[in-house]
Amino acid sequence: MEDSVLLKLENIEVLRDENMILRDASLTLHNGEFLYVIGKVGSGKSTLLKSLYCEVAINHGNAHLLQYDLLNIKRKEIPYLRRKLGIVFQDFQLLTDRSVFRNLEFALRATGWKKNDEITDRIDSVLYQVGMQTKGYKMPHELSGGEQQRIVIARALLNEPKIILADEPTGNLDPETSAQIVQLLHDICKKGTAVIMTTHNYTIVNNYPARIVKCENGCLSDIGE
Repeated sequence: MEDSVLLKLENIEVLRDENMILRDASLTLHNGEFLYVIGKVGSGKSTLLKSLYCEVAINHGNAHLLQYDLLNIKRKEIPYLRRKLGIVFQDFQLLTDRSVFRNLEFALRATGWKKNDEITDRIDSVLYQVGMQTKGYKMPHELSGGEQQRIVIARALLNEPKIILADEPTGNLDPETSAQIVQLLHDICKKGTAVIMTTHNYTIVNNYPARIVKCENGCLSDIGE
């Protein structure tokens, strides 16, 4: 792959429970690009993202992400691929038994960070980046949905990923908070991190324009901005 191409999918097929979710689907993502994947609920948007971080297998075609061949990736390589990705979930998936700081510390230690001062500096940096620098001591249940999603984005940024995969990141948020989260993702993209965001919220897509790919009938069609 050329240097600026982070992701190249060519005619891929993805099955789940023997159902064809994606077929003959192709997609290219370049460095620093913001991409919306739109489509109805159940159209395969989330499955597409899961196939990129190897939770769902790609059955056929060509698929290369950050120099990894997703069809032939070895199990032991998957954690190293995932460290280069930031993943933002709709339902947050924060550890509810520990503070924001401890959530982020856990993620760093799980990916090989060991020095306490470096861990603290990195956590301070990402919390500042998402506007949550005063919330490190809070427990997840003490935060609003929008604040929790900002922490999830901070967690996604910890290892300075090349790409953030955001799966319906505004799905559980009110319109005003949703707008703030999408603006934050666009700001992160402007600093050089590519973003793939799935959504069926067309208001957001209209208000924060970027390239759009539609997921429909198992195919991906690029419909521009």
